[in-house]
Amino acid sequence: MGKLVQRQKIRYRIRKKVAGTAVKPRLAVYRSNADIYAQLIDDDNGVTLVAASSRDKDIAAQKITKIEKSKLVGASIATKAIALGLSACVFDRGGNLYHGRVKSVADGAREGGLQF
Repeated sequence: MGKLVQRQKIRYRIRKKVAGTAVKPRLAVYRSNADIYAQLIDDDNGVTLVAASSRDKDIAAQKITKIEKSKLVGASIATKAIALGLSACVFDRGGNLYHGRVKSVADGAREGGLQF
């Protein structure tokens, strides 16, 4: 079984338990080799409420490590969410281990004021 197939199975397992609402959206994290993306998703209506990524101009311009960029992505999504009046969310690690870049997105979001 390939690594991607395995990750997909883990994603499905997580998604069985984790669903976002308009009040408490799902913080979905996607990690590619070069970048990291985060979205706050309302699964009831199938809408992305807020998105942030390491490709945003202010984050991409900085010459820092990927883990530090991930933390900035977390902080960025937290400030955007709070501007919309959202304070709580559920975390979806997207089949990745909760460690490294995925963990630093969560830490950045928590420091930015999101609760999960």
